Amino acid sequence: MGRAFIELDNVWKIYRVGVIDYPALRGVSLSIDTGSFVSIVGPSGSGKSTLLHLIGGLDRPTRGEIRVSGQSISSLSDNRLAEYRNKTVGFVFQQYNLIPYLSAIENVEIPMIVSGVPPKQRREKARRLLEELGLGDKIWKKPLELSGGEQQRVAIARALANDPGIVLADEPTGNLDGASAKVVVD
Repeated sequence: MGRAFIELDNVWKIYRVGVIDYPALRGVSLSIDTGSFVSIVGPSGSGKSTLLHLIGGLDRPTRGEIRVSGQSISSLSDNRLAEYRNKTVGFVFQQYNLIPYLSAIENVEIPMIVSGVPPKQRREKARRLLEELGLGDKIWKKPLELSGGEQQRVAIARALANDPGIVLADEPTGNLDGASAKVVVD
């Protein structure tokens, strides 16, 4: 086992609606070692997506601490948190979140554009990622011209574009057939 890469210490997330508090997470503590593949399972509404959003820096805990590589992300400024998300985390969202007027390859390039990767290098990498996921012949298709499973694979390629240390995937194979799911997991 490697050293703990992600650590959560007594993390709570409470959503307030009016005067009523709705706890989504209550006192979660866990350690995830470098190089680990972890699945978070539970019924709908149990806080799985909330947990991923907190680890990914999309939301902040109500209390408790989250550390990645020993660095607390719980108290980072908004700018530092955005930098953490772009450089350290790759997201695969349940709803894909692809930009409808961009092609598959352009959607995959977005994180690399934000990171300042030169155009030729990012185009080559985006093409390679899409080819590895079986979409080499669809790189210029827009999301609405792709099936749900193909859109999911574009979202996965986008998540991997910056070689993140953490990939957070919210039901990454939910819309894929068995063969495509195996490619993604491998």
